[in-house]
Amino acid sequence: MGKTTAEKIFASHLVDEPFPGTRVLHLDVVMCHEITTPIAIADLMARGKDRVFNNAKIKAVIDHVTPSKDTKTATQAKMLRDWARRHTIKDFFDIGHNGVCHALFPEKGFIRPGYTVIMGDSHTCTHGAFGAFAAGVGTTDLEVGILKGVCAFREPKTIRINIHGTLPQGVYAKDVILHVIGRLGVNGATDRVMEFRGPVVEAMTMESRMTLCNMAIEAGGTSGICMPDAVTVDYLWPFIQGDYPTKEAALADFKKWWSDEDAEYDRVLDLDVSGLAPLVTYGYKPDMVKPVTEMAGEPVDQVYLGSCTNGRLEDLRVAAAILKGKKIAPNVRAILSPATPKIYSDALREGLIDVFMEAGFCVTNPTCGACLGMSNGVLAEGEVCASTTNRNFMGRMGKGGMVHLMSPATSAATAIEGTIADPRRYL
Repeated sequence: MGKTTAEKIFASHLVDEPFPGTRVLHLDVVMCHEITTPIAIADLMARGKDRVFNNAKIKAVIDHVTPSKDTKTATQAKMLRDWARRHTIKDFFDIGHNGVCHALFPEKGFIRPGYTVIMGDSHTCTHGAFGAFAAGVGTTDLEVGILKGVCAFREPKTIRINIHGTLPQGVYAKDVILHVIGRLGVNGATDRVMEFRGPVVEAMTMESRMTLCNMAIEAGGTSGICMPDAVTVDYLWPFIQGDYPTKEAALADFKKWWSDEDAEYDRVLDLDVSGLAPLVTYGYKPDMVKPVTEMAGEPVDQVYLGSCTNGRLEDLRVAAAILKGKKIAPNVRAILSPATPKIYSDALREGLIDVFMEAGFCVTNPTCGACLGMSNGVLAEGEVCASTTNRNFMGRMGKGGMVHLMSPATSAATAIEGTIADPRRYL
């Protein structure tokens, strides 16, 4: 019997199986940010174990509230900053160099096919886009990862999701993953790896694949995974060209992580997206989705473009193409947060930032702040936000606020009209 990508990674990283069903894996990357890591740091210090297993394999960033908005968040940032200096964490990204973790770390080339990756953040599943096993973990697992470089998992079964057809105009990776979550439900992939396959995925950029995998957790998935291919090689080539004589050699090596044709899956889901329309969430769960035509005309107070889901250059280009030469509606405020300094800089060079500002957007530094309702775009009670983020839980962006998830294209059209709008009218 063949193996899935996840099974191959588990087999190659196995350290111990202390009891049936629990696998202890060695870790290639442990990622840290200032919201969850300080708790682990404080506990390790209290136990007299203020050490790191390998300072080259730990990556750290201040990104959730940056710059700090109050004494509490400043203290969290200081704890991570002091810890990184104490242990000479080379890959630590402070203010001015920081970006949203799940956009910044792939951009720096820290993720490779076949890697095991953990972080105290649920959207760590994003990095599976590179053919890695990447999972969000709790504080205890993060502590063990920092100290020993291992993490225990139940070996997850895999759901294969075959995405066929051709994406219609105005439909993007965000719409595809909302469609998948709508079909599976928020618990449909619990303790499962979601393996995205098919011609639509193969045609996607790495940015779009990261959008797919980013929201695997919203269906309960442990990780999302795409097969590493020539697109992956091209993205990683600046970082791996010293390891391989040619791109073809890199691709041949990456293919060892592909799921075998005779691999056994827990479930196979076949979706044809040729007739898919832009989608929007309603209610307070990510599986509550409707075509934008059924939500059109619903008023919004704020439009937010950014996050680890849709704050990359590709997303900014899509939105800017719709906004160019137009103004946002007078009844809305619109916020753009490019996900990394490089994305911000590239958008400046391309003239995209000018497009957003001339349309009436507030452009902020890279930060996660608005997505989890901590800074740079918090909603007041009763307000509604059209957002490119990944969660529409009750109070997610502010107590009593409502969040409608959508693609960058749909958010741009919504900003222009001041109500939820179909982006296809502007393409």
